[in-house]
Amino acid sequence: MILIIAEKPSLARNIVAGIGQMKRNNGYFEGLGYIVTWAFGHLFSLCDIEDYTGATSSGRWSMENIPCFPEKFRFRLKNGEDKKPDAGIIKQFELIKTLCNRSDVDTIVNAGDADREGEIIVRLCVQNALNEEKPFKRLWLPDQTPETVAEALKDMKNESEYDLLANEGFARTYIDWLYGVNLTRYASLRTGVLLRVGRVIVPVVKAIYDRDMAIRNFVPDKYFALVSSAETNGETVELVSKHKFPKEKAALAQRACDKLNAQEALVTAKKTKKDKLNPGKLYSLSKLQNFLGKKYKMNMDTSLRIVQKLYEEGFLTYPRTNSEYLATAEKDKIKKIIEIVKGKGYPVEFKDKKTIFDDSKIESHSALTPTYKFPQPGQLSDEEKTVYSAVLRRFVAVFCSEECVVQKTEITVSVGECEDYNLKGLMILEPGWTKYDEAGKNNKILPNLEKGDRVNIDFRLKEKETSPPKHYTIETLNNYLKNPFREEKAAADDSDDAEDYRAIFEGLELGTEATRTGIIDNAVKSKYIELKKDVYKILPDGEYLIEQLSNMGISMDKYKTSELGQALKKVYHGEISIDDSVLQAVNEIKGVFSAPENSPDSDRYFGFAGDEIGVCPVCGKTVSRGKYGYQCDGYKEGCKFRIYGMMSKRVITPSHAKQLLSEGKTEKIDGFISKNGKSFAACIKLQDNKPVFVFDD
Repeated sequence: MILIIAEKPSLARNIVAGIGQMKRNNGYFEGLGYIVTWAFGHLFSLCDIEDYTGATSSGRWSMENIPCFPEKFRFRLKNGEDKKPDAGIIKQFELIKTLCNRSDVDTIVNAGDADREGEIIVRLCVQNALNEEKPFKRLWLPDQTPETVAEALKDMKNESEYDLLANEGFARTYIDWLYGVNLTRYASLRTGVLLRVGRVIVPVVKAIYDRDMAIRNFVPDKYFALVSSAETNGETVELVSKHKFPKEKAALAQRACDKLNAQEALVTAKKTKKDKLNPGKLYSLSKLQNFLGKKYKMNMDTSLRIVQKLYEEGFLTYPRTNSEYLATAEKDKIKKIIEIVKGKGYPVEFKDKKTIFDDSKIESHSALTPTYKFPQPGQLSDEEKTVYSAVLRRFVAVFCSEECVVQKTEITVSVGECEDYNLKGLMILEPGWTKYDEAGKNNKILPNLEKGDRVNIDFRLKEKETSPPKHYTIETLNNYLKNPFREEKAAADDSDDAEDYRAIFEGLELGTEATRTGIIDNAVKSKYIELKKDVYKILPDGEYLIEQLSNMGISMDKYKTSELGQALKKVYHGEISIDDSVLQAVNEIKGVFSAPENSPDSDRYFGFAGDEIGVCPVCGKTVSRGKYGYQCDGYKEGCKFRIYGMMSKRVITPSHAKQLLSEGKTEKIDGFISKNGKSFAACIKLQDNKPVFVFDD
């Protein structure tokens, strides 16, 4: 008998559909030489710190047992929401254990999702269940249709061929645990607030924080542009000079205007040609989410949930893909799908192009496409139809037998010998694939001008001002996370995607297609960021997170996160071991605990939550370190005395606060920053029981 362990019940049902008639038992199917059972996603999780160190003396989080760096990581069955072993998980694992050790089971098959998470989910079940070694195979499914399952069952590889993928999965799990448990506890103990510190969530929040701070602190510069908008032959011709003038140079700008208006403007060149407009590429997960977010304001969590459901129901291929290309080995499969799509009335034909089939731009999974299975009328909800239709329409556009024919026009208007203006237009003559997909649909019609025509001009000064950066949207944040080292304008143009794929394959991206959506959703649920329509903005708790981590020397920026991402890719390629990558994370975390910022002698040190500072001058109770500074413990009884934890962008250290309470005034403190950005030194004095600056020696 062959025992197949699926990652979840829905996948098990689809595998059974690919095998044929099987008998349903309690927790598994059996028949035709197969047994099919399932996990519920992760049945196992890494042990907690206390499982290695024992409980702290207080029974709560404490500096007693962090940082914690296990010599060997251990797993245990997952706890439920009550933090006790989940009865359903225990029951299912015991069943898996029984089935693995049945005497008639001679082969076990890993049928986790086709990614590094799915790889280790089933491996952990088998490693913890088996009493003796048995042959171990891998069922790798690009989609979950019965046809694909039946074909994949005939071509299963040894599980050992996926060892490097599993190694990457385990390394990622260990590293994220090290960062999460050590730095979350440390930051929370320091501030008295639960701060979720993770390898990817922090750089995501920081990117939005940095952008929003740039917008908040932006001071626009006003300038004059030279713009002509005049009619020629009944059509308006707009010309914008490349020269700009500062606001205080109005007279100089006006002279430039007058000089231009004194010239004769002629059409000196016109090029017109018919051309074919190529469709966009097939969708990766993030590119699909970009489209759905921009057009339908659909958040990433919703779009991923829907596309995952469509995959589990067999309508779409594996969704968590970072590629927009298909593998050359899939050509025969795509030909069959094209015939099915053609049978539904779409004008498609097979095309063998490098822009479609390119093995060099596929890491594990090909682009999202429809499968052999089409949804029946009424089978999908409105949102599901929106997502499925987007993937189908892009597939139809890419393989459309009808070309999109356009007329491209370029006109050069020369204003004397001062300046040339190039006007570019595009008009769709034959819509072709644009009837099915929106990319490239817009016409831009130019005025009807011919070479030699005289053009009327009327240049005038137009006052403008520089624009602040734009808030991140679903699309621009996704593009940033895929390649945080590429300029935003370049990322928006995907005609040359070589740099993006290099970033993906080298591990430069922040998060992966499989994890990014969940991490961003966690940041939203933690109230670090918000998403309104398709725009992300930082929230006060997110500002607090980033600023406090900075004060603690916890630099979880794109550089550190990318370094760890690159280490994971090296594990995947067999260039380094799991232990090597874990050691890199350990050294980074050790660096936080020993950072100069975290020494009591540092001018950025703010102590730990609950540290007693002195006696309240108002009510006589104890003043302790809290979330935003030093607060009287009598605040619940109405005492409002407090010392700010930061004044004029400078941390007020515990030693400063103690001196203020005991002496009523601090020594002179350097490093304050004024509103105009200048550094200054001052003493802090209690005046009417409130801390104020004083500048006397």
